[in-house]
Amino acid sequence: MWQKKSESGFLLIEALIAILIFSLGILGLVALQAVVIKETTDAQYRVEASMFTNQLIAQMWAEDKTNLATNFASPNGPRYLAWQADVITAANGGLPNAAAQPPTVVFGANNQVTITIFWQLPGAAAGTPFHQHATITQLQ
Repeated sequence: MWQKKSESGFLLIEALIAILIFSLGILGLVALQAVVIKETTDAQYRVEASMFTNQLIAQMWAEDKTNLATNFASPNGPRYLAWQADVITAANGGLPNAAAQPPTVVFGANNQVTITIFWQLPGAAAGTPFHQHATITQLQ
């Protein structure tokens, strides 16, 4: 004669544990995807910042070297102001929140130029430090 064993309901517990493990795996994948999207967006902004600095350097190379500091130095150089508008204008592919901390162009000795661009990721909490990209070049 067959007797009921004390293992009844064990299959239900196994199924619940399997569902729990599967759910944790799915949540991990969703979290990983969110991090990847954030990092990809940040990389895109770094590339754009690099392109903006290279654009300004190319303009400087094409200019008369005697008036570089007058035309391109921040905060009042006329060529700097036009370039700054492109950096902070979203319609031109500008960087997010770049208007809150404008880019800087500093001239040193022997036409050495340091260009620094700042931006903050969209949706960043107040007080979050700005990301920055700096390029230093020697114009001759």
